[in-house]
Amino acid sequence: MITRNLLVLGFAALLSACGFQLRGTGANDFALDEIGVQARNAYGETVKELERVLKNNGVQVTNAAPYRLNLAREQSRQRTASYNTSGRSAEYELTNSLDYEFLDRNGLLLMEDRVEVQRVYVHDESNLISSAQEADQLRKEMRRELIQQLAMRLQRVTPAQLERLQQTAQAKARADAEAREAARRALESQPQQSPLQLPIQ
Repeated sequence: MITRNLLVLGFAALLSACGFQLRGTGANDFALDEIGVQARNAYGETVKELERVLKNNGVQVTNAAPYRLNLAREQSRQRTASYNTSGRSAEYELTNSLDYEFLDRNGLLLMEDRVEVQRVYVHDESNLISSAQEADQLRKEMRRELIQQLAMRLQRVTPAQLERLQQTAQAKARADAEAREAARRALESQPQQSPLQLPIQ
């Protein structure tokens, strides 16, 4: 028993020396101190798990934050990856994708991107219940990996970067508004043609 405990402690020390850290127990590597999170399915598992990851890493999730992360669209797709000798599906490829956006407090789009995960699982026709359970478990694992990928992207986003993107987006919005106003004024300044008068017979 003592030998086994020593081996476990030694293994843990070796992992920590290599830079390995368990999820949620490492230092705060996020440049953002706070952020808002929103999604179409505000109470879905993806939002809950992402908020848990952010909070565990010292990021405050609040609607009062100057920037918001919008989980715009989450998709899950399935297609046949291979067939067996009888021409039926032998393997399925699962794809989970998540489109996300950064918005400022007024809803102005600053940045958008996507994370995606793919997996293949064997479809056993002789054991459909087991195959369905395997697919469900795989989808849960894929969601966790999708969130981990997103969290790694978020780690690299800094307040200064978002501020620069906000300034660029605001300048573009102003330029677009000015162009529309100029086009409207130009249209109004053009003389209106009077309707064509036909001679009375």
